[in-house]
Amino acid sequence: MNRSTVIALTALAPVSWGSTYAVTTQFLPADRPLFTGLMRALPAGLVLLALARTLPRGVWWWKAAALGALNIGAFFPLLFLSAYRLPGGMAAVVGSVGPLFVVGLAAALLGERPTLRTLLTGIAAALGVSLVVLKAAGALDAVGVLAALAATASMSAGTVLTKRWGRPEGVGPLALTGWQLTAGGLLIAPVALLVEGAPPALDGRAVGGYLYLALANTAVAYWLWFRGIGRLTATQVTFLGPLSPLTAAVIGWAALGQALGPVQLAGMALAFGATVFGQLGARPARGIQTFSSAERNGRKDSMDVTVPALRR
Repeated sequence: MNRSTVIALTALAPVSWGSTYAVTTQFLPADRPLFTGLMRALPAGLVLLALARTLPRGVWWWKAAALGALNIGAFFPLLFLSAYRLPGGMAAVVGSVGPLFVVGLAAALLGERPTLRTLLTGIAAALGVSLVVLKAAGALDAVGVLAALAATASMSAGTVLTKRWGRPEGVGPLALTGWQLTAGGLLIAPVALLVEGAPPALDGRAVGGYLYLALANTAVAYWLWFRGIGRLTATQVTFLGPLSPLTAAVIGWAALGQALGPVQLAGMALAFGATVFGQLGARPARGIQTFSSAERNGRKDSMDVTVPALRR
């Protein structure tokens, strides 16, 4: 599979995550963000575990738990907290600095040397997302800003550590994704119960919405995301992130009747251009493992041939 195809498939993950807001507001019970995070993560993780039929061994028990906490268990609650406490789109704006976080962490942990071009591209992506989603609405909430920064740092650290640790011998991205989603869901479960109480009653629309979030939006999307991390540089992968708020804006305009003015359109062009520019000329860092040992030996992950390119 050539690099362009890998990039395109990995990009389907943030594109899918861009539908989360519309599905949540149109199909799911109101004011249950932690329960929604739990229903996204845990069922998806259990499905992938059943398909992979592989459990962690040795040090991978704590590595999987750590990655699950960073990418899912801490990220979901912090993201929802920031979205509820910050005015229009500010959480997405703070999250758009994720590429700059990853650039710094990748330099320290992966040897991916930052360049002026990469830094400027990250700034352009953040500016473009800001133009698309930011709305003037009151003073900023300190807790919300800290939660948004913590969510961004958590996902960024999880992305870089996923790249650094690779995968155990003979384990594909399907199993690694299942481990992380299950671990993250188990971390969210007690928090959701303590904060939100018992699960709400669900109608048919809610069941359909949760099925979509758990399967396409989480199981398949995160499998594509972690699979991409194994084949691309951490910086390349994180520069696909702005596709999520851009997709949310397009869905809001097409399905929810939200306006897109000249400023938003200019921001979309800038953020999309930064996303594309972030993929050009990048190569895996020297000495960094981009494929698992199993893949180097010519084995294929079974999902490579059984899961179509569907599309947080």
